[in-house]
Amino acid sequence: MHTMSIKRVSPQEAKVLMEAEGYVYLDVRSVPEFEAGHPPGAYNIPIAHMTSGGMRPNANFLAEVASAFSKDAKLVVGCKAGGRSLRAVQALMQTDYENVVDQRAGFDGARDSFGQLQEAGWQRAGLDVAVEAEPGRSYGELKGSGKEG
Repeated sequence: MHTMSIKRVSPQEAKVLMEAEGYVYLDVRSVPEFEAGHPPGAYNIPIAHMTSGGMRPNANFLAEVASAFSKDAKLVVGCKAGGRSLRAVQALMQTDYENVVDQRAGFDGARDSFGQLQEAGWQRAGLDVAVEAEPGRSYGELKGSGKEG
């Protein structure tokens, strides 16, 4: 199953993967977005940082994921609407992560070009939401966990 085709799942399917198959949720939104609410137990490693000048790509994203998760980790990747998580999954698969799936519609929901909700995201699907990160899963902690040397 080493194809580069990306598996995309609904929020409900993501929850089942986490509960039944040991997947963990990797939230690639910015820290402020994560802190406003996220799937319970999620890890936060932003693929882009929110700055005063807009979103800035996180140049250390892959290194930070690599220091937090082994290549065989089972990851459900999510963002706000599905765009950033898809980019993150593509990047991770190119660095030999095999068990990564993209959670479609993100935390908020996927919208069409007119702003109409196409698919409910995690929160709108009525799934549990946490605002506190579990120990060791906030970006501040994960960023500092890199093995030196």
